[in-house]
Amino acid sequence: MDVEHTEPEHVEPEHEQVEPEQRQVRWQDFTPVQQVTIIAAALVEISLLVAALVDLKRRPAEEVRGRKGIWAAVSFVNLVGPISYFAFGRKR
Repeated sequence: MDVEHTEPEHVEPEHEQVEPEQRQVRWQDFTPVQQVTIIAAALVEISLLVAALVDLKRRPAEEVRGRKGIWAAVSFVNLVGPISYFAFGRKR
């Protein structure tokens, strides 16, 4: 009994799993509540940044823990920077 050995044919899958391309999210894609939340968060972040920078400018160096330039740079790190400055950077 001769059994002929043949290579199985390569079968392509019907549909390959392809990641959908990332679509850019537009402002209109957000709900009104999400839009208001984003605007409010941005206003809080900008307000804290401005307040920290104004305080640094007006406060004498002797009343600041560390160098004022470093705290100014740290203030630009999202919400963490200005909050850190107000919590740890000012001497009481």
